[in-house]
Amino acid sequence: MRSVILILWMAAVVYAVFFIVPPAEGLGNLVRIAFLHIPLAWVAVIAFFVSAFRSGQYLRNRNITCDMQAAAAIELGLVFCLLATVSGAVFAKLTWGAYWNWDPRQTTIFILLLIYGAYLALRSSVDEEERRARIAAVYALLSFVTVPFLVFVIPRFYFSLHPEPVINSAGRLAMDQVMFVVLLAAVGGVTALFLQLHHYAVALRRKKREQLIAEYEKELSES
Repeated sequence: MRSVILILWMAAVVYAVFFIVPPAEGLGNLVRIAFLHIPLAWVAVIAFFVSAFRSGQYLRNRNITCDMQAAAAIELGLVFCLLATVSGAVFAKLTWGAYWNWDPRQTTIFILLLIYGAYLALRSSVDEEERRARIAAVYALLSFVTVPFLVFVIPRFYFSLHPEPVINSAGRLAMDQVMFVVLLAAVGGVTALFLQLHHYAVALRRKKREQLIAEYEKELSES
């Protein structure tokens, strides 16, 4: 039932983006890319927060499920972060004439991809489950410390071709109210999609772990 509601919600958002949202001043119809780009970037931050939160829980209670939740969140966060980077690059090509300009926001999101890509490399380099979970949890917590600075702070200190944020420096709404409502709906829909995918990813990890344990016990009983 939740999946059906999510599909209908996202379908309504897509319809609104293409048929209700008006062209933006200075950007025209290119503004529609923002209704994909912004939710993707937002959910990437949410995913990295979830990974840090679950990692903290693992370090407290050593519950392996928390490790699974943290790892799944980072894997999905990287996917959403990469999609945000690609959609941003497409917008850059259409507005600035090049896919990549090393704009402050492009640079910081690239650094973010490197930081969390290293998390996956770190996990794959450690075989023992408990040690892997402990090291990964510490790394995830330290990595998330960089997220607010890379996403919200550092880009504001440098000149950027990037359009104004949704809320400008004066604290005022920087877009049409209809656009803002549709954007909130898009953010809500993509966030719900992440939560659904995260639930499935954790379930798959748990099932795979149970299968490995069953195979190991079978080998022990046969030896």
